[in-house]
Amino acid sequence: MSVRRPVAWIVAVVFLVEAVGVAALNWFLAIVVDRQDMSLAGLDPDMMSVSSKIGGVVFGLYFALCALVALLVALRDRAPAGLGRVLLISAAVVHGLLGAFTWGLVGPGAFVFMIVVLGLIVLLLMTYDAREESAAGPRPEGGNGGKGDDGSPVSPPPAPTTP
Repeated sequence: MSVRRPVAWIVAVVFLVEAVGVAALNWFLAIVVDRQDMSLAGLDPDMMSVSSKIGGVVFGLYFALCALVALLVALRDRAPAGLGRVLLISAAVVHGLLGAFTWGLVGPGAFVFMIVVLGLIVLLLMTYDAREESAAGPRPEGGNGGKGDDGSPVSPPPAPTTP
């Protein structure tokens, strides 16, 4: 049994949970800033509140789109390609950077979560090798790509002759 599909399903669920969590957290922070009615270095509190809400929606949609890519990978059992691959790579970079910052700012629990998600994304990207899938094409019987058990090329059987 391959680990590719279960990993893709897990990544899709984690991204969906992150999308909702990030959007809700930013929305909550916007409400707190709005109710405090305090300025930070002369910034307008209303602008900070609106910015936090916009940021939450944007990052929530970003993670939801990454969840959609992982879901499509799980359903199709094929490597992500094009924009989907770029989205997953960018999400891996985001989780790596956030993991580096969360150790000091939030604590080791958040760091471990970020690194586990980073590992899942990398595992998802590495278990589907796009170059191998496209270069191999359909394999002949035996599954070795026209090679014998020892890796040496196997010639096709001779064509039958008619008298």
